[in-house]
Amino acid sequence: MTTTAPGPLGGAHRFKLGAFSMNADGGLAITTVPERWTARWEDNLAAARIAEEGGLDFLLPIARWKGFGGRTRVREWSFETFTWAAGLAAATSRIGLFMTVHVPLVHPVYAAKALATVDHISAGRAGLNIVCGWNPDEFAMFGATPSERAYDQAAEWITIVKRAYTAEEPFDFAGEFYRLKGVVSRPASLQRPRPVTMNAAFGDPGRNFAARHCDYLFSTFSDIADGARHVADIRDRAARAGREVGICTVAHVVCRDSQDEAEAYYHRYAVEMADHAAVDAHMAGKKAFSRSHDPEAYDRYRQRFAGGAGSYPLVGTPEHVAAELLRIAEQGYQGAALSFVNYTAELPFFCRRVLPLLRDAGLRE
Repeated sequence: MTTTAPGPLGGAHRFKLGAFSMNADGGLAITTVPERWTARWEDNLAAARIAEEGGLDFLLPIARWKGFGGRTRVREWSFETFTWAAGLAAATSRIGLFMTVHVPLVHPVYAAKALATVDHISAGRAGLNIVCGWNPDEFAMFGATPSERAYDQAAEWITIVKRAYTAEEPFDFAGEFYRLKGVVSRPASLQRPRPVTMNAAFGDPGRNFAARHCDYLFSTFSDIADGARHVADIRDRAARAGREVGICTVAHVVCRDSQDEAEAYYHRYAVEMADHAAVDAHMAGKKAFSRSHDPEAYDRYRQRFAGGAGSYPLVGTPEHVAAELLRIAEQGYQGAALSFVNYTAELPFFCRRVLPLLRDAGLRE
């Protein structure tokens, strides 16, 4: 993809790092600890500035419309991601800013205009995380239902967005899911032919979509040693489509001066003080409707779902966390989106203590 702007993943670092899900209360953690992330706007603004000044590469939000109940009603409070990114774009100068969009719920012509707006505000730092959604309760709020053919719709959706930026004249589009007349979207994005795109998918339809239409796939794994299998899978799918697609992952972080301190805190917030009703609701919904994890993960790793939505845990000293990130990079991953119980409280320590170790390991400039 040619681009006239840097994009959110265009920096020199060999292994990109970002903060994930700070637009939603709790982040990825489903816990009742008093210091849990509340995701107020001032908190997001402070965390974005900490992440940028600390040297992180991007901010990646989740798209949530309804929470998972429980005592905390976790993720019921969340900021819509286009406007969230626009606000942070005006308050930052270097860090990349993704938006996350549910294809069946957001029209592509609207998305094209909103995405280009953020790309201009940010001087070319916008990125798009394209997801199709899995939660029927959220879809019901829009009078919609999840579809098994959502990624077929997504292929038309992203085609319309890209064409809206590159077409010299208004165009008609006659597809199976969209029949549009006289489409135009100005200004086009600064990044050409469109901003950087990613898709977070585990199942075949999502990965095939990423291979054909996205620049990056975000994938989970249960064990780092199993990560290379996912890297090989997306590279093979992309090669068959005549493309190259990068791959990143997601993790939740508890980094402390000692291993015992980190593990004790992880047990406190993700076991002793987990919001168990919300964890049950989240796991049941994911298991029934989402393809975002290995099937055995739901039975083996309840603590991980309370700790970070089933993502991989990076728990320990700065040296241990850095070593784990190096292992992930050695599997072929090009980056990771990280969540914390409290971003403003924990990001400074992570940036100060872990990033220099990754630089020494050759992962960061």
